[in-house]
Amino acid sequence: MKGMTLIVKEITRLMVPSIILLGVYVVLHGHLTPGGGFAGGVLIAGSFALMVLAYGSEETKREIKMWHATFGESMGIFLFWFLALMGVIQGTHFFTNILAKGRTGDLFSAGIIPLCNIAIGIEVAAALFAIFFTMAVMRLGEKL
Repeated sequence: MKGMTLIVKEITRLMVPSIILLGVYVVLHGHLTPGGGFAGGVLIAGSFALMVLAYGSEETKREIKMWHATFGESMGIFLFWFLALMGVIQGTHFFTNILAKGRTGDLFSAGIIPLCNIAIGIEVAAALFAIFFTMAVMRLGEKL
């Protein structure tokens, strides 16, 4: 896939950082507002999918390697399970909050929930990008 016109590529180049920033915002504020790890991860993956559509799979393969997606998936799952097991390691229960709670409405007010949102966001963004990228490449009969 060669990509789209210069106008689409330039608009994509300008919009992708904003979409990623919005996705990070949704992930980090998921315990305060609607959203969270899944919704933010979908936004971030959507920005990568936009890059594949605008620039084509060949150029995207040069910029973003497939192992980045598999590494992101693995790290997101590992971080989520690590947070879940920290309660067991501390001698309490699975998924027990091990961090101090702050004041209601503050960014750091929910214990491990924002960390779980970050882990879920990383995993969802990497998984959805891997799925979309694989489908885009395989549709054209290319190799990963």
